[in-house]
Amino acid sequence: MKALLEVVILPVSDLDRSLQFYRDQVGFDLDVDYAPAPGFRVIQLTPQGAGTSIQFGVGLTDAPPGSVQGLYLVVSDIEGGRSELTGRGVSVTEIRHKNTDGGWRGGFLPGLDPDRADYASFADFRDPDGNAWVLQERNHQPT
Repeated sequence: MKALLEVVILPVSDLDRSLQFYRDQVGFDLDVDYAPAPGFRVIQLTPQGAGTSIQFGVGLTDAPPGSVQGLYLVVSDIEGGRSELTGRGVSVTEIRHKNTDGGWRGGFLPGLDPDRADYASFADFRDPDGNAWVLQERNHQPT
């Protein structure tokens, strides 16, 4: 079966605060803000260039706000991506990289991967409700 992942639903407590965070601070594009009835509203945003969007709203999920963990945003320059987010007021952890000494066993060291290897450098942030995101570097092209 060939399929595309289209949407990830995020449980949030304040729709307008989340809209502001994802649009104005994280920099996602607003696709839809649709409220055809008092008990239903859907807001959809997409990271620039991505094929998968996020949605949150009223009547979309019963999951508790902040319960989504481990969403990945893949960037070609993690330093630039982290800097852009922190410049917009997003609290992002310091960059860390896989400790591959002796084979990777899940450990990390501070800073960028020395070789800028794909899938090796990371930084984390959370939305206002605590939904957790990971920045991950792939396809870095040295300047």
